[in-house]
Amino acid sequence: MIERTYILESVDPVAFYGVNNVNMQLLKTLYPKLRIVARGNIMKIIGDEEELDAFLRKIKEIEKYCEEYNTLSEEVLTDIVKGKDVAPVRQEHQIIHGVNGKAIVARSANQQLLAKSFEENDLTFAIGPAGSGKTFVAIALAVKALKSKQVRKIILSRPAVEAGEKLGFLPGEMKDKLDPYLQPLYDALQEMIPPAKLREYMEHNVIQIAPLAFMRGRTLNDAVIILDEAQNTTRHQIKMFLTRLGLNAKMIVTGDVTQIDLPPQAASGLVHAMQVLRKVQGIGKVEFEKKDIVRHKLVQRIVEAYEKNDKQSDAQETTTQRNK
Repeated sequence: MIERTYILESVDPVAFYGVNNVNMQLLKTLYPKLRIVARGNIMKIIGDEEELDAFLRKIKEIEKYCEEYNTLSEEVLTDIVKGKDVAPVRQEHQIIHGVNGKAIVARSANQQLLAKSFEENDLTFAIGPAGSGKTFVAIALAVKALKSKQVRKIILSRPAVEAGEKLGFLPGEMKDKLDPYLQPLYDALQEMIPPAKLREYMEHNVIQIAPLAFMRGRTLNDAVIILDEAQNTTRHQIKMFLTRLGLNAKMIVTGDVTQIDLPPQAASGLVHAMQVLRKVQGIGKVEFEKKDIVRHKLVQRIVEAYEKNDKQSDAQETTTQRNK
């Protein structure tokens, strides 16, 4: 009798073991000659060498499936152990499987165009209205690149700009003060990566979420870097960010130029950057539209109503100036 140790490195143990450890109980049933003990992400197996080797080969297959789909049913586990083909379940234009096996899909034509631009370019600008899925798809593409080991880390950033309200002095440490600005990025990640795995990634800086100001001086290699809400950067800030791009790295810059929260005297760095870089090779640009909005159906109507109001206000202002 010999003992072997197997470490679950790429999956959330909760997803792997199943609710109330049903998958672990099933494994013990399928391998009655082995003694299997699991704590956290470490499994200890005791038994004959031949039986152990066969078990470890299957466990690698099971872990690989669980890593890709973020779920593991008893049926799938049994099929893998018995050597049956497990048919891949994929939807059209699917990017990755999120938490509990949920398919993360590029739903609109421009979301699909963003996925294509990400493959073909090292820098992509994704511009468009709120709710069109720019940031969500960008993060999904980053998670896919991380899971397929194309990159070693994901870096997500946002400018810490107040959207009209004055938050004043916030209590707590620096992280506590800045988290409210960065929460939308956490929300997207929580839909794509199981909680235990996400915590591990964050603790080991595999996934980093930081305000834009913290990017200065860094060279970002082997990473997918995303700048969200880029319409609220100044010219100097966005230039600083774009020049962080390192070797084997890809960058996505998202923003909505109709929702600029900078002071009136400050020009948007995103608008300026797109003008300056419009003829530079290797840069993709995807312009999202109202029809791409995938939030509540009212969001599209709200965007259209504000656009109509802005046009009427501009027309009235023009008429007033002419009459003076």
